[in-house]
Amino acid sequence: MGKIKLLITDFDGTLVDTFEANFLGYQAAFNAIGMSIDKATYQKHFGMRFDRFMDCMNIGDIETRQRIQDLKTQFYPDFFNKIKVNTPLLEIIRAHHRSGGMTAIASTARTENLMNLLTHINAVNDFDIILAGDEVKEGKPSPEIYLTVLKKAGVTPGEAIIFEDSPVGIQAAQAAGIQHLVITPQYFKNLAE
Repeated sequence: MGKIKLLITDFDGTLVDTFEANFLGYQAAFNAIGMSIDKATYQKHFGMRFDRFMDCMNIGDIETRQRIQDLKTQFYPDFFNKIKVNTPLLEIIRAHHRSGGMTAIASTARTENLMNLLTHINAVNDFDIILAGDEVKEGKPSPEIYLTVLKKAGVTPGEAIIFEDSPVGIQAAQAAGIQHLVITPQYFKNLAE
């Protein structure tokens, strides 16, 4: 293993705990079109790309999908106060960046939602590369998003470390051949205590 040149972090569940904000945003979107979603159902699908989530919810109508996506984007910022930032991880990333290292986010989130949240937590300038789920063809567990980040950064898998929380993200990191550190949900519970 050579020198670590690039730190890559997932966003939802890793750099920030967005579960509650995402759930409330989707709940508001579903309610606005006369549908409903409960927390347990959403928990099963948290971290999935939108199209896969809609498939799992048996919502096949393209217009309904688009309406849910647009409404969720509209309502989501109303719940940003529910977000918990993984401050220690963000500080590690900032320190690496200040010392001349490269930093990246590789998230399944849509670009607009990701940029809104990064702006909200004042972290846009902490990353050299910001890659969202709608900028790649295949979602995690495909390694595509991580391999794309490596290519953009011009580094090898051995020169990077990924911070991840989800099983599909961990599978993507492994498939890309990149070392990874797992951030568990318990971590955010400990931050709150």
